[in-house]
Parts: sequence; structure tokens; C-alpha cells
Amino acid sequence: MKFLKNIFKFFLLLFVAGIIFIAFANYSIKKESDPFLFDLTSDVPHVKTALLLGTSKTLSNGLPNTYFTNRIKATAQLYHSEKIEYIIVSGDNSRKDYNEPEDMKLALMEHGVPEDKIFLDFAGFRTLDSVVRAKEIFGQKKIIIVSQKFHNERAVFLARKNNIEAYGYNAENVNKFAGLKTNIREYLAKAKVYLDLAIGKEPKYGGNKVLIP
Repeated sequence: MKFLKNIFKFFLLLFVAGIIFIAFANYSIKKESDPFLFDLTSDVPHVKTALLLGTSKTLSNGLPNTYFTNRIKATAQLYHSEKIEYIIVSGDNSRKDYNEPEDMKLALMEHGVPEDKIFLDFAGFRTLDSVVRAKEIFGQKKIIIVSQKFHNERAVFLARKNNIEAYGYNAENVNKFAGLKTNIREYLAKAKVYLDLAIGKEPKYGGNKVLIP
């Protein structure tokens, strides 16, 4: 009986430690990234290249994905406000019937962004991959990252830990109820950031260098 109590105490302590670690990771990442995040286009510094983080065009039920729509609008605003000159669209292209970068490119063109201003990164399977590849493959050491605020917090933190001068432009978020699952997942993702940094996690794929004029 005493053995079972000790086992229970051990797992209880492990659970509490995990909760504390997740809370610390989320607090510290938000605090460190906050000075570099912007909600207004007018506040964003002029940077040659934006990094648009990919997401699916539609939800699993076939309805439009508001995260996608709002990121496209925000990126187009930056371009038409002359805050950026080029855009790296980084996302998942792991299946023949699924292509985040191409979908986002077409949507940006519909919003008046010229095709020759858009560069596609088909190996942005994770935020870490997208951020590091912006520097290693596309040669950008200073970027504006476009996504929703909760995502930008993590992306900007990761970028700066990888010696990139990164800022975040926050696309409009979705309502809390619609994004509940995404927000819960983000709490865990922020904790994983510290694990990735501890083991020196690198992007899944490399590739040839891409020159942005």
C-alpha cells in the first residue's frame, strides 16, 4: 500500500511540475516577444521581407478558415502600405492534394500582391522550420512575421533565439470559442519551444539557397 502511495505522489509531483513548466514557458515567451509585436500597420517598421506562416485554406468541414483569410488580409495590408517589399509564404505541402504555400500565394495575388514579390517555402512543416529556413535558405536576417498574435509570440521568440531580428504583425484573431482547440494546443506548443531549443532542434529539410533581390 505504501508503495502505491509513493507511486501516486511521484506522478502527482510530475504532473504539477509539468503544469508549472507549461505556465512558465507561456509566460516567458509572451513577455519576451511582446515588445516586438504590432497590431497597427502604422507601427510596423519597414522591413524588406515578410514571413507569412501557413495554415489551411479551409476547415475539415469545408468551410473557409478564418485564420487563413485574416493572415492574407494582414500581409496584403503590409505590402500595400509599403512596409514590406517581398513575402515568403511558408507552409505544409506534404500531400498532393494539400498545398498551403500555393493557396496563400493565389490568395495574395487576388489581394493585389504581384506574383514576382512572393516566394514559396514548401517545407514549412513547423513554425521552427519556417523561421529558421527564412534565414538559412532565403538569407533573411530581419523579417516581419505575419500570423495571429498567439502564434506570433512563439514565432518571434524562436526567430530571435536563432539570431534573426524578427517582428510580428498580428492578423485579426478568430473568436475565442471558434479557436479554443487551437489556443489549447498553443499552450503546449510554447512549452515545446524550450525542449526544441534545449536539444538544438533543426528544420526537417534543407535545400538550395533562394535569392531574394
